Formats: sequence, structure tokens, C-alpha cells
Amino acid sequence: MMAIIELCDLVYTYPGVSKPSIDGVSLTIEKGEFVLITGPSGCGKTSLCRTFNGLIPHFYQGELKGQVTVAGQNVTGKQTFDMAKHVGLVFQNPENQLFALSVEKDVAFGLENLGMSREEMRKRVDWALNLAGIYDLRERSPHEVSGGQQQRIAIASVLAMQPEIIVLDEPTSFLDPLSAEKIFDVIYKLNQEQGITVVLVEHRLDLTAKYTNHLIVMDKGKICLEGNPRDILCNEETSRIGVGIPKATLLYKKLKTNGFSVNKQTPLSSDELADQLLEALNK
Repeated sequence: MMAIIELCDLVYTYPGVSKPSIDGVSLTIEKGEFVLITGPSGCGKTSLCRTFNGLIPHFYQGELKGQVTVAGQNVTGKQTFDMAKHVGLVFQNPENQLFALSVEKDVAFGLENLGMSREEMRKRVDWALNLAGIYDLRERSPHEVSGGQQQRIAIASVLAMQPEIIVLDEPTSFLDPLSAEKIFDVIYKLNQEQGITVVLVEHRLDLTAKYTNHLIVMDKGKICLEGNPRDILCNEETSRIGVGIPKATLLYKKLKTNGFSVNKQTPLSSDELADQLLEALNK
């Protein structure tokens, strides 16, 4: 395994604020991992993601201490447009990254800036629009569609760039659970088949825990827990911090407490739990 994101003793404080939003964070993310970052509102998740592509410190000023290395680049010494070749960031509010007159022009914008050929650009734009399920919207204005459709456009814009790392900050907050799961399935497939490193910020763990192999729990600007999601979601400290444990995991824990013989592997989804229960009942 090779580290693609490395943070060392990172401390960041926004301008005019005395308390740091990131407080002494050290972190290693390996190439090809699917990382899920969660924690209560205001814990520093979004700020942490902004350091990965240089928005902090180049756009959001403030004071940054420590080391940030992403895809072999020292982020503090590189401009955001340089990091965009390696890192694609999907904002929580899609309106922050939509500005063109049509959906397909928004999706093509990053490719144009890379100087890509027209033929390759057309291929990638169509591919990303189809993956996000919005090909039929390609000629519409991005400001005339629903919030959920705008989120799909923002995701397609990043997918088209095919970066080494995709960072998604609650990218489906405007989508219903079924639509959100379809988007997560697409992102997971890219992670598995193309080796793209995914960093996902989410609080809806019922939908997302099953995809991750590296879970990070933050609180008050610090990383409190990190590692295997099955271990962390069984840790009482996770609940005390205020993380919403998947319902399947909670039920599994109650079944074990009441003496029901179930598989030792903690389930992260209802499908996993159902399979374990069927196996136990058939013994």
C-alpha cells in the first residue's frame, strides 16, 4: 500500500476565530481506500477536506500549521488549480460549483481547463452524465433543475475529471435514500474497478457504512477514533460522541446481548444482518 494523503500535526484556525477548527490531526490515507469521515456538526470534517485540494490555506486564509501531502504534493506550496489535477471535491451545496449555461458545459469545464481534445471531452462528459443519471438534462440550465439534480451535476463534473482522489462532502444531502444509494453505488464501483481513492463525509451511516474500509470519527477538531468500521461502530465511545450508528449494527449488538447466536462479524447494513440471521436460523 502507498499513502496518497498524509497529514502531520495539522492545526488550522479560520480568520478572526480563536479556536482551531482542525486541532492536531495526523492522518494517513492509502491509495485506493474508501474512507468515511463522520462526526457531529462543526467537528471539523469539512475543514479537513478543504486542506486536501488547497482551498485551505489558499482560498480560506487563516493560520495553518503542520504538513499536508496529497498525491506526493506539498499542498501549502501548490495552488488549488494544480491540486485539481489530483483531487476532485464535491461540495455539500452544489450551487457553489455550478455556473455554466448548460449542464454539459458545467461537466466539461474542468476538462476544457486541462486542454483535453474535443473527442475525449465528449466521451468523458457523456460517460459522467450517464453514470450520474442525468444525461437527459445535458442541455438544461443547472439553475433550473432541482437541488438533487444539481448534486448529480456536481458529482458528474468531478467524475468526468477522473482524478486520483474524489472528496465528497455530504454529496447527497438533497437526495432521497434510494437515489443517494444509487450515487454511492457508482462511487464505490469506481473505487473498486479503477482504484480511485474516495474520501466521503457523511452522517447517514445506514447508507454509507457498508462501502468503507477506513472509518474516521471526528469531534471538536480532533480525530477521536479511526480504523476498521466494524470495530469502531461497536465502540461505545462512538455513540457517546453522537455518531448515528447503523440500525443493523445496533440490532446486532442487542441480539448478542440477549444471547442470540450470530456471526462474529459486525454487520454494517440490513442485508448483511439478514444474511447472518438466516444462517443462524438454518443451523
